[in-house]
Amino acid sequence: MLQVSLLGCNNYSNNDIHLMLLRHFDNLGGIAKFISYGDRVVVKPNLICPKPSDIPAQTHPAMILELVKILLDVGAKPLVCDSPAWADARSCVDALGVLDELTKLGVEVKDLNSPKMVKIPHANVKTGVSRILLDADKVINLPKLKAHQQMVASIAIKNMFGAVVGKRKGIWHFRKGSSVSEFSKLILGIYEVSKPTLNIIDAIVAMESQGPINGIAKPLGFTMAGEDAFACEILCAKIIGLSKEEVPLIREAMLLGLTDCEIEDIEIVGEDLAEFVVDDFVHAQLTPLRFTLPRILRSIVRQIVLLSKHKFLRK
Repeated sequence: MLQVSLLGCNNYSNNDIHLMLLRHFDNLGGIAKFISYGDRVVVKPNLICPKPSDIPAQTHPAMILELVKILLDVGAKPLVCDSPAWADARSCVDALGVLDELTKLGVEVKDLNSPKMVKIPHANVKTGVSRILLDADKVINLPKLKAHQQMVASIAIKNMFGAVVGKRKGIWHFRKGSSVSEFSKLILGIYEVSKPTLNIIDAIVAMESQGPINGIAKPLGFTMAGEDAFACEILCAKIIGLSKEEVPLIREAMLLGLTDCEIEDIEIVGEDLAEFVVDDFVHAQLTPLRFTLPRILRSIVRQIVLLSKHKFLRK
């Protein structure tokens, strides 16, 4: 059976998060199963724009910081990396308030840049995926659970879209955005190329309504970890009141034969799934998936402005 660790947690205190992350590793067979001494580990949180931690648009900083400490304790060499839609990784982490702490620990925060053209399975295209991620020994995917106004939900698989370097993500919204099915194939292929070793989902406070940026905080009180992203996605979907067929990425994965997972096939280690199921999660009103060229150009201009502002404020 597929194994997923599910743990309740109602706060982001660093001590509680640290202990919870250690329990996840223990529940899934121990940290040595996933990380070896000397491994260069890319920690891939959801960094989307420079928003503070009280706005649940990004992975909570305690999740990032305490995971990094655990990796350092076992002799790994972690990097915190993403390719945000707005600004850059350092400004997003700075907005979360942990850039200086990570720097003191000797942990770099880097953009997923240096693209390598890679053939993307299922989508029959090539795109620039970050060499930093491709060259890492291990990748830990650290997403925030959010409603998504174009893809219904953003959980583990969607978070790895950040492996695509820079504004290429916007271009793919333009090229593949006329079909949810085709765009889903692209995301599934990027996840497959990225090969996360482990997925750890932050849903202590999730985002409902018009995510992934402008939604509303929704306390769900859990975190989840598992090697199989589909198992994690199916369980998260159940918690927020969605069937597998209602989540485009899961639906497309089933059509492609990438998963035939049912909840009954998943061994949940930790706590009872029923304790976390809610019936009042507000799902997003869907908006067009396809980005227009003017929207992409406005995004580039906004990116320049945000980066300039961040550099000015850091002086």
